Amino acid sequence: MLYDSRGGLVEQLARAVAEGVREAGGTPVERRADEAEPADLLRCDGLVLGSPNWSGITGKLKEWWDRSGDLWETGELAGKPAGAFTAGYSPSGGTEATLLQLLHLLLSHGMLFVGLPWSERMRRSGSYYGATAHGEVTEDDREQARMLGRRVTETALRLSAHRPPTQGKP
Repeated sequence: MLYDSRGGLVEQLARAVAEGVREAGGTPVERRADEAEPADLLRCDGLVLGSPNWSGITGKLKEWWDRSGDLWETGELAGKPAGAFTAGYSPSGGTEATLLQLLHLLLSHGMLFVGLPWSERMRRSGSYYGATAHGEVTEDDREQARMLGRRVTETALRLSAHRPPTQGKP
């Protein structure tokens, strides 16, 4: 999992995503954008990407992804499942736009986007594009984030079970 967090809301969602990863039998690896390198993505089987909603992703996360151009060019992330999450202080402050920017970054690398299926909980929180929180992180928000972690992990496990062995490649 890779994320940027400013006010703590995204970090709270990241912890819930990690719980979902563990519930699905995965091993979460959490990295803040200022602690990670693009090469770290080569070691993951799936990715959940998070950013605070600043009417889009933060500049720090955008700069981080700009440095992933070599991975884009080689296609080494193609086929890995990925999801997205965001948090901000207003439900009408552009969280969907932030999720769409995150989605664009993942798809541009050929990753397979895993969203959330519709649920009654989404009347209060969340989006089919990914997990969200507004103002504070509620239990509904945490459950959306856990579900996202489970879905990305389950998809990664299914894909890895059908992946042919690599022949000397990382």
